[in-house]
Amino acid sequence: MHDNVTYETLAKLHPLRPVDRIGFIANACAGLRVLDIGCLDETALEKRGTGNWLHERIAANAESVLGIDNSIKIPEEGITTGKNSKIIRGNALELDELFGKCFDVIVAGEFIEHIDRPVAFIHRLKGLFPGTRILLSTPNGVSFANTLLGMISREAQHPDHLHVFTYKILNTICLRAGLVDFNILPYSFYATEMILKSTGAKKNLAKTSELFIRTIEKIFPLLSFGYIIDAKL
Repeated sequence: MHDNVTYETLAKLHPLRPVDRIGFIANACAGLRVLDIGCLDETALEKRGTGNWLHERIAANAESVLGIDNSIKIPEEGITTGKNSKIIRGNALELDELFGKCFDVIVAGEFIEHIDRPVAFIHRLKGLFPGTRILLSTPNGVSFANTLLGMISREAQHPDHLHVFTYKILNTICLRAGLVDFNILPYSFYATEMILKSTGAKKNLAKTSELFIRTIEKIFPLLSFGYIIDAKL
């Protein structure tokens, strides 16, 4: 059950310690039928075979995975990503055609910050797939990593991001979407793209920075890189 959040400024919150985002979600999908929403970002195929692509890690554990994304990189016939997994091109906000299909888990990794109406999105999923477990992940607007960048006049944001979230804001979104049974879990900082694209001293600096930030996150979970909403629709 979710933390009993109050909205007074000095009311203490009790977040759990940060988890590994990809590992947590992939393990939760083991042996199950999964709908993976918004699963092909611009770096996804570059991560193929590295263990850092969420969809691929899910597919390795799950019984079956249907991915849906509107990326122009997806051909008409879709992309086969495993023996029981595939990504098709489609509008993740219009899933009525999937009504009645059976999924044990719905995943939307790093997705709700890209859409206009996150509450409406979750509420619609609740209507289409009542009782299904959903795992949503999204960056934390007040993460320690963002603070460090701000101190050197930088900000890391994808050009499609429309929202930033915090622990309490995600709690509000869950309540307004009609969710009753949910948890909000922090997840740790990762510098995957920088590490994969770097060599030598730059790669070592990225790895050291990742370790330093994760250490701070363990002490102060509300400064974690992002959150996972683990809920029942």
